[in-house]
Amino acid sequence: MSTQYIYLHGFASSPKSAKARYFSDHFTEIQTELKIPDLNAGDFSHLTIARQITQVAAELPKDSTSVTIIGSSLGGLTAIHSAQQYLQIQRLVLLAPAFGFLSHWLPKLTDEEIQRWQQEKYLMVYHYEEKRSLPLNYNFVTDAAQYQEELLQRPIPTLILHGKNDEVIPVEASRDFGRSRPWVELVELDSDHALGNVMEEMWQAIRLFCQLP
Repeated sequence: MSTQYIYLHGFASSPKSAKARYFSDHFTEIQTELKIPDLNAGDFSHLTIARQITQVAAELPKDSTSVTIIGSSLGGLTAIHSAQQYLQIQRLVLLAPAFGFLSHWLPKLTDEEIQRWQQEKYLMVYHYEEKRSLPLNYNFVTDAAQYQEELLQRPIPTLILHGKNDEVIPVEASRDFGRSRPWVELVELDSDHALGNVMEEMWQAIRLFCQLP
């Protein structure tokens, strides 16, 4: 049975990110297509997880082809919530998935900044690909709040690769998630959130898990 592979980049990132390019090159080497949609959709300011899930749905094949999604950080969170809704998604690889994203990200802002964001509707957020700050609508927060991890109970083979020294989403978030879900395999790596120093390790783990050539 044929499988389609999709890679979802992280928050304030793009299909040109180091990981996206690395995996794209390696998929090309094994003559397998890796789709990498741009989740900024030309409008980062109105980004929401709901919009990202809609983009994923648009990439899914109309036939019985099974889909494996590799998702990085917020892309990982989007991948697993997409898999909850769309049964074509048969396998997941999550790289430092952004479980509890708001609970880890919002405390980095002061109460004053959050209040101002609510009132003014936009907060300037640094975008790594654009290398500048861009306004992000507060709808991002209200939308993200409705995606609760407890609801993720579909038993789908899932590999999580998470850095032990992750400074953005602590590895405990993935440990907690995997603890009550026997279909989840967690591999902890000596790395931070970017996982930049363990690309080869990740690729070998993905190849094995996805049974790639």
